[in-house]
Amino acid sequence: MTQKYSAEIVPLNEDKIGTAAHGKATFEIVGDILKIHISMHDTPKNTQHWEHFHGFPDGKEAQIATKAQDVNGDGFVDLPETEPVSGTTMVPFDAAPHDMNVPNDTYPVSDDNGNFEYEKDVPLDKLQAKFKEVFGTDDLELDKRVIYVHGVPDDLKLPDTIAGAVGHYDQHVTLPIAVGKIKKD
Repeated sequence: MTQKYSAEIVPLNEDKIGTAAHGKATFEIVGDILKIHISMHDTPKNTQHWEHFHGFPDGKEAQIATKAQDVNGDGFVDLPETEPVSGTTMVPFDAAPHDMNVPNDTYPVSDDNGNFEYEKDVPLDKLQAKFKEVFGTDDLELDKRVIYVHGVPDDLKLPDTIAGAVGHYDQHVTLPIAVGKIKKD
């Protein structure tokens, strides 16, 4: 039996980054494969874009962040400010989602027009095993998750108040630019 999910991805921080990133994500579970397709438009061009689903390990329903999450009033919603409503970063949409190795350089890079497509067939058994190892359950509960797309050019001036560095990756890499609620179709 095939299970289908999708998310309309809407801009976040668009008034500060100069572009309104948007798109659509679809997730289809077919047998033992999770098929992921993400189509993004108007992202910062020629930039690597980290993308993940976020959520709460306890199964609480995640919601998308809005400007209301800008608790420090700097005009940006940074990664830590999304956590109270969206939970933690869970599964990356990179070269190997089933490895759940978030900080790496295998995410999509947008073209000269700010567009990119991401397609990946993920072995569900490997993803569920790693998910259980990290979060204590093998139930991905996609309809309780949100998708985030991150990343702005290194030369974009960001205030010192933006948090979210991960390892040697700074806030330019982790700043959310778009978000969508995953729903069961």
